[in-house]
Amino acid sequence: MKVSALAAMAGISPCPCFAALRGRLLSERKLAFFNTHTGESLEAVYWANGKYLSSAITKIDHILRDYRTNEIKPIDIKLLDLLSAVAMKFAIQQPFHIISGYRSPKTNAFLRQCGRGVAKNSLHMQGKAVDIRLPDVRLASLRQAAVNLKGGGVGYYPRSNFVHIDVGRIRYW
Repeated sequence: MKVSALAAMAGISPCPCFAALRGRLLSERKLAFFNTHTGESLEAVYWANGKYLSSAITKIDHILRDYRTNEIKPIDIKLLDLLSAVAMKFAIQQPFHIISGYRSPKTNAFLRQCGRGVAKNSLHMQGKAVDIRLPDVRLASLRQAAVNLKGGGVGYYPRSNFVHIDVGRIRYW
């Protein structure tokens, strides 16, 4: 009975990427991050026993904050689930290196003025996007894993050494 319940929970996650995990037992979902701008690290179990853990999610929101303005915005749970699915694809223990998580409107406007190809209505401003890399994973492999999960948009930036992942509509660039 408990096995069936755990398998079913993977299927009711708000992220469609977890539909592929039906049949696998997931007692917890854990994420690890290293913020490349602040030097902060975090490893947190954010989902356990069928529930999202608000204290862990608060810590994740903090490490993914806009480091330029120090503003924090709640990160979409679907994005956390998508990152967890990406991590499971590689069976990694290392942290995601965060290039950009939440971006305040002020920061987004600044980056647009600098001509860095930043979208005017970036999903970063809604806590629905993150720019990442995994040091021991080829960037092209990271991109392909995200594309295969079909959880949202995936942008590939090899010259800047990161992959953009969001939980907006499915699209690739």
